[in-house]
Amino acid sequence: MTKFLQMPTQTGKIGVFDSGVGGLTVLREIVAHLPAESLLYFGDTARVPYGDRSKTELVQFVREIITWMQGQGVKMVVMACNTSSALALETVRAEFDMPILGIILPGARAAAKAGKRIGVISTVATAESNAYKQAILEASPMAKVWQVGCPDFVPLIEKSRIDDPYTRAVATDYLKPLMAAIIDTLVYGCTHYPHLAPLMDQILPPSITVINPANSLVSAMAKELDILGLRNNGSKLDTDFYVSGDPDQFAEVSGQWIGFKPDVQQVSLSVLEGLAIAQSV
Repeated sequence: MTKFLQMPTQTGKIGVFDSGVGGLTVLREIVAHLPAESLLYFGDTARVPYGDRSKTELVQFVREIITWMQGQGVKMVVMACNTSSALALETVRAEFDMPILGIILPGARAAAKAGKRIGVISTVATAESNAYKQAILEASPMAKVWQVGCPDFVPLIEKSRIDDPYTRAVATDYLKPLMAAIIDTLVYGCTHYPHLAPLMDQILPPSITVINPANSLVSAMAKELDILGLRNNGSKLDTDFYVSGDPDQFAEVSGQWIGFKPDVQQVSLSVLEGLAIAQSV
């Protein structure tokens, strides 16, 4: 197991990562509900989307990112990505001696409380993992769960095509089997999808409760910080933004989601890979 390179402190940053801009929906919730915490955000934009990656690839990607974050002295890692949470969370938790939180279990529990006929939209990899279905049924064995993989959503969101008529047509098509199943609850099984909320509001009937797992994840984070004695009581630092791809492109796209154009730095993938290899030797 990889140990902390330095002991975590209350004033340390929380590392949040995703394949791209999707995790910014989680970042927003953390800022809103844990305003004293300092944050570090990483978007693996050189390898987005994660939804069509194999488990072996994703575990290695996540291993590289957490190793790098550990070197930055973060006190906690939040996997603001459903696909990596579904396929890599258990593996990296066993490998790293630090708190690592995934998003699926908090979201599944919230969905189980909200309804009994539950639809989950996600990447194809998350849908095929059955991670949400299993977690929902563990919390509510009598629930019915339908899952739909939505491969086009992440690329469309990353390209800021949310208002494109094509995106509406795609969303309507993805939701058809869930509407036919008469669901009462819909889970955003990918952190990119809350960006589609205005579009979803136009398509979904008001009787359907929409679950954004980021809300429940932040509650779980707060409990974990308190249990570990890591909640920040000191000064808050500015959020650091890093990507593996083009920092300027990320800054342009992300500005509309967080209300300002962030200063974004690029991290070389070769550096991440080298760190991960060194830690595993």
